[in-house]
Amino acid sequence: MKLSTKGRYAVTAMLDLALHENRGPVILADISQGQGISLSYLEQLFARLRRARLVTGVRGPGGGYRLARPAQVITVADVIVAVDDNGDALGGYEGKLNGAHCLTHDLWSELSAQIYDFLNGITLADLASESSIRVLARTETAQRTSDVLFDPQEC
Repeated sequence: MKLSTKGRYAVTAMLDLALHENRGPVILADISQGQGISLSYLEQLFARLRRARLVTGVRGPGGGYRLARPAQVITVADVIVAVDDNGDALGGYEGKLNGAHCLTHDLWSELSAQIYDFLNGITLADLASESSIRVLARTETAQRTSDVLFDPQEC
């Protein structure tokens, strides 16, 4: 499995959705601000997550994104595979030298499989239930709420 910044950001954004799903759809600008991820980058990631049917968009006032399935059934591996450029769940290592497998091909393939199995065993709900993550989410939610309640532009 190929672990990249793209996958890490996608997992972070999906966890944000899972943590805030009881508040309705989440707009990408909130995720961008809360997680420090570029809005245009999030738009690219969410196009892939939509195609993989991991998120759904809600149009209109109060719109945004929400998880397409319960957080209990979306795994970290699902998210990473959805945004992976080559679409290969165990990809990232070709292991070929002059058209033949290199000496360590099986080692790296097995490692990729182990990583995939590990991440496939962790759901967004598992992550969302961790106390350290919940504390961070409460702090972030309070910050988002205070930004809405007090807008220095309006003073």
